[in-house]
Amino acid sequence: MSRAAQTAPAQVPQQRGVGNTAEAELLMTHLKDVMEALLAVVEEETALVRAGNLSAAARLEPSKSELTRLYFLDAARLKASHDFLKRNMPEVFAALRQRHDLFHALLQMNLTVLATAHAVSESIMRGVSDEMARRATPQAYGASGRAAVPPPSSMQPLAVSRVL
Repeated sequence: MSRAAQTAPAQVPQQRGVGNTAEAELLMTHLKDVMEALLAVVEEETALVRAGNLSAAARLEPSKSELTRLYFLDAARLKASHDFLKRNMPEVFAALRQRHDLFHALLQMNLTVLATAHAVSESIMRGVSDEMARRATPQAYGASGRAAVPPPSSMQPLAVSRVL
């Protein structure tokens, strides 16, 4: 997937608002279905990352991206319809807002799990790199009687295969 396609949700085109209650109900039903499907994918991803199965979690990315795109399109249309919905369907609109708040909280939990996994993996990589550097350093003492510290230029790079 290209970089432009990955940043597409931030560049949602201007959507037209709904014109009647039937159209509004279809929009809200579609948005609810998209949110439920996206939550299912996010919950699966969270479980896989917690279990350490990152390759399986990475395979969820295409469906997660498509559902995210649909979510942003529906949300933009909902935003354009805000006044109509608030005026003509206040109860349904309030219920959707409440559901969206729950959706947001669950997404926040997923982001926390992903950030934790990233921090842990970065810590592991730094530890491996430090250990490799320590083992590559001669165990000798300098003129001052202290262990010699190799210059940073003598550090070996750490190569990582991103193919799991």
